[in-house]
Amino acid sequence: MPQYLLSVHTVEDEVRPAMTEDQMRQGFKVIADLEAEMASSNALVFSGRLTEASMARVVRAENGSVLATDGPFVESKESIGGFYIIEADDLDAATDWAAKTSAAIGMPIEVRPFFDSRAV
Repeated sequence: MPQYLLSVHTVEDEVRPAMTEDQMRQGFKVIADLEAEMASSNALVFSGRLTEASMARVVRAENGSVLATDGPFVESKESIGGFYIIEADDLDAATDWAAKTSAAIGMPIEVRPFFDSRAV
């Protein structure tokens, strides 16, 4: 079955409304419920949340030498804050999961199919 990356996009320094402890608990429950639905539908392969982009390290290996630099690959206010790898019948089905994910977390979601080398 085709796999898709659902990437959660965040904006650096974006001010989000403060949440009470109860609102945070409810938000985490919505996400947990979504992930449980994905798992019970055999769609969820893996998910992860990332630290802020400033914690990134970029590694370049060229001509036998390695250069590692701190910070994100691209200087941008937008970055990937987390992701889901899912299996879905097609792009439309993956888009349905992305819509549910966006509604659950209140962030935009990019849907990208993984390259299938077997199709070449």
